Amino acid sequence: MATRPPKSDPVQDAPQVAVPQQAAAGLPAIGHTLRVAQRQMGVRRTALTLLRVNQKDGFDCPGCAWPEPEHRHAAEFCENGAKAVAEEATLRRVTPEFFAEHSVAGLANRSGYWLGQQGRLTHPMYLPEGAEHYEPVSWERAFGIVAEEIAALGSPDEAVFYTSGRTSNEAAFLYQLFARELGTNNLPDCSNMCHESSGSALNETIGIGKGSVLLEDLHKADLIIVAGQNPGTNHPRMLSALEKAKAGGAKIISVNPLPEAGLGRFKNPQTPQGMLRGTALTDLFLQIRIGGDQALFRLLNRLVLETEGAVDQDFVDTHTHGFEEFAAAARAADWDETLTATGLTRAEIEEALRMVLASERTIVCWAMGLTQHKHSVPTIREVVNLLLLRGAIGRPGAGVCPVRGHSNVQGDRTMGIFERPAPAFLDALEKEFGFAPPREHGYDVVRAIGALRDGDAKVFFAMGGNFVAASPDTEVTEAAMRRARLTVHVSTKLNRSHVVTGARALILPTLGRTERDVQSGGEQFVTVEDSMGMVHASRGRLEPASPMLLSEPAIVCRLARGVLGEGSVVPWAEFERDYAAIRDRIARVIPGFDDFNARVARPGGFTLPHAPRDERRFPTATGKANFTAAPVEYPKLPEGRLLLQTLRSHDQYNTTIYGLDDRYRGIRNGRRVVLVNPEDARELGVADGSYVDLVSEWRDGVERRAPGFRVVHYPTARGCAAAYYPETNVLVPLDATADTSNTPASKSVVVRLEQSATD
Repeated sequence: MATRPPKSDPVQDAPQVAVPQQAAAGLPAIGHTLRVAQRQMGVRRTALTLLRVNQKDGFDCPGCAWPEPEHRHAAEFCENGAKAVAEEATLRRVTPEFFAEHSVAGLANRSGYWLGQQGRLTHPMYLPEGAEHYEPVSWERAFGIVAEEIAALGSPDEAVFYTSGRTSNEAAFLYQLFARELGTNNLPDCSNMCHESSGSALNETIGIGKGSVLLEDLHKADLIIVAGQNPGTNHPRMLSALEKAKAGGAKIISVNPLPEAGLGRFKNPQTPQGMLRGTALTDLFLQIRIGGDQALFRLLNRLVLETEGAVDQDFVDTHTHGFEEFAAAARAADWDETLTATGLTRAEIEEALRMVLASERTIVCWAMGLTQHKHSVPTIREVVNLLLLRGAIGRPGAGVCPVRGHSNVQGDRTMGIFERPAPAFLDALEKEFGFAPPREHGYDVVRAIGALRDGDAKVFFAMGGNFVAASPDTEVTEAAMRRARLTVHVSTKLNRSHVVTGARALILPTLGRTERDVQSGGEQFVTVEDSMGMVHASRGRLEPASPMLLSEPAIVCRLARGVLGEGSVVPWAEFERDYAAIRDRIARVIPGFDDFNARVARPGGFTLPHAPRDERRFPTATGKANFTAAPVEYPKLPEGRLLLQTLRSHDQYNTTIYGLDDRYRGIRNGRRVVLVNPEDARELGVADGSYVDLVSEWRDGVERRAPGFRVVHYPTARGCAAAYYPETNVLVPLDATADTSNTPASKSVVVRLEQSATD
């Protein structure tokens, strides 16, 4: 049966450490899933809800963006997806009485885990200027408060409108439409902090900032390279696709600073064979030093060029541009520099080359391990160079596969959530709605924080997410938010961002994916786009957690009417009444959505066009796929320092903490741990089980400290360490970002370890 939320924060000062696991999923995953779900939902609600996850007539999992297969299991979800659903469909409630009992200052002293465990928000809440407690407020008054503060701005560009990746296509389209009719392109989103580097690199090289493969391509591949990604925790349903690829004869190369259970062996809980023995996934593990990926792929490209017959010359001659400049740079790749940058052996790289040359259909998958470094964009371009050499884009079973994190983060960008919109998109918006959208670029996440810090932005409105916890340089971010005149969060549950507020603050509770959405025009559904460009419907079935909840589209429509008034040229009331009207307008503005309503009504939805994949047509500035050449970069470590990457535990999804264990890595009952190679630890004089402060070093000389971390001797790459975010976001300087994409460089933070006062 469902249990009550914790009354106090659990003690985390003595994490328990065991041997890391060598396999993912299996019986332990089933047991853990059911325990978590029953604690939040009870037995009957668990069964009714989980059997609708990712079904064609059900709702899209609010977790990751991995696509669903055409033929689906009755249980088409993973352990972490079930946790996400359970926390949304929970029977726990955060009512006005809760806020009367707990002051904002008191809540600010609670952990993110404790806040999230309290349950679903039930009423709009308002924190007046100078008040210590949130108080209930009517929806009408809430929108009036936003209108007051926006009207007082000197310019619409003093407002920031952030979007989380769980926002539906319909809500995202309306949200950007409202911001642009208001007069600003300040539309940062969570992609700015994760796959912005992927979009930047892919737009330049192949002409579209999305992956070029479909799910069935993985099943057809000869070779899959998984670089800087841990699918066992972050995208567990991907393991089924890798298992199927292996059954078809595919080889897998894993490139990562840490060994991860999910890429070792997958015990598929859907089959008896999977439960008993599982499938070994990785054929070659390249335990690369943090940030060495560009050097690795550059040398592989040199070796391909030097191998007779290895280059797909017809493809290169017909479909690419810039080959000679690229080839000159690749031929200059140096073995000694590459071995230093990567920490790999010559034999390991030569084995990787052998596997690349043996494959006619190669896919490269990646995630944050490639996208959150200073040199992330040239690293991903180098990945593309390898695939172009081999003619591996626009071929079945081959291509680029950036694996997106949040369930509709790709769809939100497709809908126009972007601070630097394309002129063609703005032209289409103007033609359809009859107002002139702003053309000046807006703030991304990092620049939005800077604008709030400097007083250039005064209103912050978030459509979902946990901006404060997700962002870098925690102390700077929190101080910036506190300078705002008004902070507003559209949310399903309580999180850290609700207690780090501007002078005034609003929490606007919204429907979850699991819940029925009934408007005056009848029952509605929304749509999402997965990581591979598939668009499909999502229909909740549960009764809303409170009758006071509004859907995200309804919130945007009422917000727009309150702020823009009668002068708006957009039919907001019509859009709130019937979401089909929104989709009709999307169809006229965004390419690929023709006849949107009819096509999304089909079970499973439809696939968006992708010119490089579908036609080998590359809509770049040159009209071809672009080879690129950039100097090889990799982090240089001062003596006595380590290179820290931030990562997730198995008991979290992004900033949502489900529990205090990291089962696959052998960590239980605590999150303040730092994983350090035993040889590095001995050289630094830090024993396993000792406590240290993590202190980052950056060119500004500011001390950024994360205190009280238990040292865990762990088989990381030499010179590399790892610790969980958001606890370590405090160490990431705001201006330590990737070139071009401006993504926070959270995967390569230079740190020193100092004995902790708690030791």
